[in-house]
Amino acid sequence: MKVFDCTTYYKEDLMMEVRFNVLNKYVDKFVISEAKYSHSGEKKKLNFNINKFPEFKKKIIYLTVDNEPESIIYEKNNNNFIEKELDKRTNSVKRIDYQRNKLEEGLGEADDNDYILYSDNDEIPNLEKFNFKLNKNKILIFKQKLFYYKFNLFFDRINWYGTKGCKKKDLVSLSWLRNIKSKEYPFYRLDTILSKNKYISAKIIEDGGWHFSQLKTPKDIEIKLLNGEQHAEFKKTGKNLEYISDLVKRKKIDYDHKAKSQDYKYSSEFSLKTVSLEHMPTFLKENSKNYLEWFDFEK
Repeated sequence: MKVFDCTTYYKEDLMMEVRFNVLNKYVDKFVISEAKYSHSGEKKKLNFNINKFPEFKKKIIYLTVDNEPESIIYEKNNNNFIEKELDKRTNSVKRIDYQRNKLEEGLGEADDNDYILYSDNDEIPNLEKFNFKLNKNKILIFKQKLFYYKFNLFFDRINWYGTKGCKKKDLVSLSWLRNIKSKEYPFYRLDTILSKNKYISAKIIEDGGWHFSQLKTPKDIEIKLLNGEQHAEFKKTGKNLEYISDLVKRKKIDYDHKAKSQDYKYSSEFSLKTVSLEHMPTFLKENSKNYLEWFDFEK
């Protein structure tokens, strides 16, 4: 039985370095896809350089997405094709799903009973205590702690369900796996029978890892927000680099994860809490001195 760790890449070398080191003992292959355009549709160069990670080179399967999905919604305006404001979020999701599903081309070496894990590259599962051989569930969902800006700036308002996994024989697509509801449903829930994202046979793994969100410089955070899934919503806020830098300095976030999908999410501020190294992956505990700028040790 082998384990394939699948993720997407934009320009996150720090996160990939940590991910490789944390998971190397437990993962047989790292499958990575990178697109030649951002989630907002902007063309970009390919940034991943496998030679930066020589220790893991033999384990890495790197795939590129050359074109946008054919289902992108454009409106013809004179001789130009443009995105309507209402379609921008939908198109972002289509691009993300397309990039995720590209990862399936890297699973040719996987057997039916091998495990396929998917998470965004800043969502790192905790595999130290999990035994795949003893697992009897069809779907695995890792319950993770959420951090912002620094490895140890903890956001305790929500739990994060990032990494999800299943055996290759049960895999429908990587976007399907990502979109499975993060909940264990009881056997009497009949709505699970025909559902594509609700499962009785799902297992939520406690202490399931770490989501290191926005672990970037303020400038790189701005670039990500302007090109990510919620780029249209963020642009409407009018918030700039100076504003983002101030949030980081004050250890605050201004995104309401509990807001409904139709609500405005940039309406409140929430504080982050500095926690000790005990909450970190073993690799970061043992190598924190190599990443001092990415820790908050102020009292």
